[in-house]
Amino acid sequence: MNKNIITIVLAILFGVFAGWFIFGNSPEENQEHKHQETAKNQMWTCSMHPQIMQPEPGDCPICGMDLIPATSGSDGLQPDEFKLTKNAMALANIQTTVVGNSNSTSNNTISLSGKIVDNEETNAVQSSYFTGRIETLNINSTGEQVKKGQLLALIYSPELYAAQQELITAASLKSTQPQLYNAVKNKLKLWKLSDAQINQIESSGKVRDKFPVYATVSGIVTQKLVAEGDYVKQGEPILKIADLSSVWASFDVYENQIQQFKEGQNIEITTNAIPNKTFEAQVDFINPILNTSTRTVKLRAVLNNKEDLFKPGMFVKGLVKTDAKKTEEVIQIPATAVMWTGERSLVYVQTNPDEPIFKMRDVVLGNRVGDRYEIISGLENQDIIVTNGTFTVDAAAQLQGKKSMMNSPEKMSSEQMTMDVSEAFQSLLKTNLSNYYALKEAFVASNSSEIHKKAQALNESFSTKNVKGLSSKEQTHLKVILEFIKNIELAKTLADQRSQFVGLNETLVSVYKQISEISDSIFIQKCPMANNNKGAIWLSHSKVIENPYFGEEMLSCGEVIYVIN
Repeated sequence: MNKNIITIVLAILFGVFAGWFIFGNSPEENQEHKHQETAKNQMWTCSMHPQIMQPEPGDCPICGMDLIPATSGSDGLQPDEFKLTKNAMALANIQTTVVGNSNSTSNNTISLSGKIVDNEETNAVQSSYFTGRIETLNINSTGEQVKKGQLLALIYSPELYAAQQELITAASLKSTQPQLYNAVKNKLKLWKLSDAQINQIESSGKVRDKFPVYATVSGIVTQKLVAEGDYVKQGEPILKIADLSSVWASFDVYENQIQQFKEGQNIEITTNAIPNKTFEAQVDFINPILNTSTRTVKLRAVLNNKEDLFKPGMFVKGLVKTDAKKTEEVIQIPATAVMWTGERSLVYVQTNPDEPIFKMRDVVLGNRVGDRYEIISGLENQDIIVTNGTFTVDAAAQLQGKKSMMNSPEKMSSEQMTMDVSEAFQSLLKTNLSNYYALKEAFVASNSSEIHKKAQALNESFSTKNVKGLSSKEQTHLKVILEFIKNIELAKTLADQRSQFVGLNETLVSVYKQISEISDSIFIQKCPMANNNKGAIWLSHSKVIENPYFGEEMLSCGEVIYVIN
């Protein structure tokens, strides 16, 4: 009996000891351990720029706002991924397509884009055969039709005037000095004077002070190089004349397509200017020199234009059947999905089919078939790609510091997300401050119609065509600014206008923080409850809070988070 009791006691003690050994840490200690692990792995992000991820708190390198602890919802983004709001997707009309295999046996036809240009072999330059001043010019503008032998201009030439006097003198001595006479006569012939003109001067004994210039070819004046009163030298061009009875259809052929073409191939040419009609031609010439900036070569065909159907500058399309026999399954994507930098071909892939999360991907293009490109590498079957609004997505990636057409991820990091603002861009930003403040006041007043008017005024002032010297990044920022302003104009409701105002301010704050030498301070203010409690910022000329996202409902909601002095 005693042995059984002792055995039971020992078993209980062993169980208690084992439990302490395994679960010896108290719940509080265990919770503290978990808290330390969480704190150690905690990442910090920006409420306005969720792509920013840093291991410790601080300021957002893009907008300067305080970083907040990253929630589980922002942990899923890879370094080269970025996310767009569904509202932004809808307003920018961003569309995606699932990539699928297709058979490339579409008659092995390659589509080319090009335009009509002058046939250089039939072009001519009308020059002045003697030095002088243009007294009369009978050609008023480019595009005029001229015929061979037509009087183009009258020129006063002191040299020709003297040569005529020499001819009259030599004519009286031709029986005694025939060599002198012939030399003077041949001199005038070198100046393109006809025998009839020379005989008339000789028989009349009178010197002409103005000499005509006649057209040596028929055609269209493509360039007028002089005006009345201009002084021209011997051999200097006066007009450029093109014989448009035949023209060239000039096409761009991409580097990876060159081997598909050869001289003598048949090409079917169409143009929107002459619908429902196809013109047959042959490949006449393929330029052996590659354009290193566009990575293309020129291919051309000669077109008969006696009916004057084709005009230089007219866009045309060409279809060429190649000898290649392809029956394999290949990936094809719409041409609208591809962005081409000259060195790289790029597409945007949606990495999450349920969320608007994107990343840029380099692809290698094959032949262009109609309005689609064959993909050699870079995409897989069932990938989701952006097919409409590609440049809008690229602008968003650029602003968020992600891999884009304008930058390389190897050269960018969140700590480097600053930009040098040129004097031209700074001047544009400073000039438009008053228009921006007027727009913000309309938001404060919650006046939708006035917002539309002020957005229109801001759009016009930002859309100036006279700004020169902007960098590619500044041009991208300006493009996005104009897109947000235009979206505010097009928005139908006050809520939609304010939604676009959030994006506009996010962009403007990032660039206005970079300007210098301003006359009045700019106050960057933030309301944590705006934008569905995500927070939103805006610019103000005064430190007094007047909330543009709520108006009178919560006029004073917000605080000054940064001052641009």
